[in-house]
Amino acid sequence: MAVPTDSGETFLREVDENLRRDQLQHIARKYGAWIAAGVVLLLVATGGWIYWQDRQEKKAGEQSEVLAQIYTDIGAGKLATAPQRLDALAAETSGALKASVMLTRAAVAVDQNDRPLAIRKLREIAADDELPQPYRDLALIRSTTMEFDTIRPEQVVARLQPLTKPGNPWFGSAGELTAMALIKQGKKLEAGRLFAAIAADQQVPESLRARSVQIAGTLGVDASASMPTLPQ
Repeated sequence: MAVPTDSGETFLREVDENLRRDQLQHIARKYGAWIAAGVVLLLVATGGWIYWQDRQEKKAGEQSEVLAQIYTDIGAGKLATAPQRLDALAAETSGALKASVMLTRAAVAVDQNDRPLAIRKLREIAADDELPQPYRDLALIRSTTMEFDTIRPEQVVARLQPLTKPGNPWFGSAGELTAMALIKQGKKLEAGRLFAAIAADQQVPESLRARSVQIAGTLGVDASASMPTLPQ
């Protein structure tokens, strides 16, 4: 036997449904054009973003191929056009690819005995906030290495201070340069302690750790307990 439907509940449900339908119709009439325009704009923007992403990926791939060809030519000793090609590529790239191009440009300048240009390019990398930090740090260390004998030791210490901390990926290289600058300043004990810290850092290459143990010893700091076992 069917259960009779409550006429009051049915009436209220129908009124509610009619009210919602009327509200939707009112919204559609009042805002329909804007909603449609918004949907169209969203679709256009989404399509444009997908196209842009695809185009950027293709462009980056093409630029990487250009850089690979330049590497091949450099390896074959064909340096005549490398500077111009690298400069042109650097002007149209960004991020890690641009940093790689600029580092290569600096290396070519060194190979062509143009140290001022190499240092200038390395400084540009180090100062560019839009490039990945590891590349900037590498450029800072390389430029400081090239300028070590021509700048004041306190400049070396100040430049590399953010990197001269145990655990930093560049601690070994930055620490060694800083310690040598400290020696120039007559701070031999401080330099010896820094060399000892380098020797104790397991992340530093073993050859540098071994050298640091020896130098620390000449400065009156015993770091022999940190001497790594080098392959025979």
